[in-house]
Amino acid sequence: MVQLLLIDGAWQQSATLGTYETHNPFTGEVASQAAAATPGDVLRAVGAAERAFPAWAALPPNERRRILWAAAERIEARADEIFQAITAEMGGPAAWGHYNTSGLAEKFRYAAGAVHEVLTGEVLPSEKPNRTSMAIRKPVGVVACMIPWNAPALLVGTSVPNALAAGNTVVMKASEQTPRTHGLIAECLTETGLPDGTVNLITNAPEDGPDVVDALIAHPAVRLVHFTGSTRVGRIIAQKAAAALKRTILELGGKAPILVLADADLDRAVEAAAFGSFANSGQGCVITERIIVDRTIADEFIQRLVARATAFSCGDPRDQKTVLGPVVGQDSIKKLSGLVADAVAAGATLVTGGTADGPCFAPTVLADVTSDMRAWREESFGPLVTVVAVDGPEQTLRMANDTDYGLAASIFTSNVPLALDLAKRLDVGMCHINGTTLDDEPQAPFGGVKDSGYGRSGGRTGLLEFTETQWITIEGP
Repeated sequence: MVQLLLIDGAWQQSATLGTYETHNPFTGEVASQAAAATPGDVLRAVGAAERAFPAWAALPPNERRRILWAAAERIEARADEIFQAITAEMGGPAAWGHYNTSGLAEKFRYAAGAVHEVLTGEVLPSEKPNRTSMAIRKPVGVVACMIPWNAPALLVGTSVPNALAAGNTVVMKASEQTPRTHGLIAECLTETGLPDGTVNLITNAPEDGPDVVDALIAHPAVRLVHFTGSTRVGRIIAQKAAAALKRTILELGGKAPILVLADADLDRAVEAAAFGSFANSGQGCVITERIIVDRTIADEFIQRLVARATAFSCGDPRDQKTVLGPVVGQDSIKKLSGLVADAVAAGATLVTGGTADGPCFAPTVLADVTSDMRAWREESFGPLVTVVAVDGPEQTLRMANDTDYGLAASIFTSNVPLALDLAKRLDVGMCHINGTTLDDEPQAPFGGVKDSGYGRSGGRTGLLEFTETQWITIEGP
């Protein structure tokens, strides 16, 4: 079947009737076929969202809550279909599919519970007698939500539920890699009684991406752009949106460190590092990419981490026993191999991994890494983690901040006051003490600083991103 566009409540072909294919990253077989949208299709989708906005914004909050809660139930009811699409399109094993769908359902439930909170305003004191002054929250209008492929269901939840809860309408641009996954989620939304045009879905061929994105950002009705993806593309999105004076929320790349202090619980630290480094074959923005460990425990830590890494089963994501599936695309294999070769040539030690078996890349640990190596500087977006030994908490902090990125970090220590002090001095948007970097909850503000982007998704902070503040005064009589 062909994944169609959703425009104004109707599933339809693109204006040119063009389609494109995606391929299973493990087998190479066709995974899905989808409509190849044109800029004209984008204009129609935004127009539908613009027309639907007044009625959706005026809908009583309890009705929006009912629809958002129903969306969570429909996602859970169709979880098996979504699992299968995730596995076919981006190679995620069953555990990754479950994590995605359950996480997305919970984000819709959180948004459903926040429909009253998000538009709550305040009464302000006024310098003028007999004047009432207030600040109210309003939806922004049409929101463009650009969704990535690496956590294709979960990352719908960083924008769409909260945008809808605040009374906005949405044009969702699916990832070119996972159009069927995103199409299934859009189907779930249409099954809730959501008014036509409130959510629209665009799928496009990779070669048409720039033109489709240009049309989406340039449309005057689009007032906010939410983008999750690479820092390179995020810069382009930000520049185009800024030229049109449009707000953006950017959740971009990361190079997350784990700081392992001398008094850390090694069992917990190793488990968090192994999970954080290799889950989803390392394809995630909050994946652990750097481990900064106190020199007094470094050898033992590395030995334990290697034991965990070599125990992971890699291969066919359709096999229930598989822990790590493929990485997406031969370009990823080439980049990972290049990072390893560069580091080893510069003096790093390849402790384990570093090789590819077809589309799968073995869990890889590089030790004796220095800060001038590409493996330390560049986001690998794969199952590759670097380890550096340091002396004391202050050097650990300096090394952790030695990066252009600033998304997530973890600290392992039994000294919680010290950990809190270090956390406040880390240049990151999120820090987890004695927990993994790979963490997300609907009620928490998710986002980064520096080259990891700006704005937040989740929690009250994330909800308010999808609103405008308006000042209103009333005088007399």
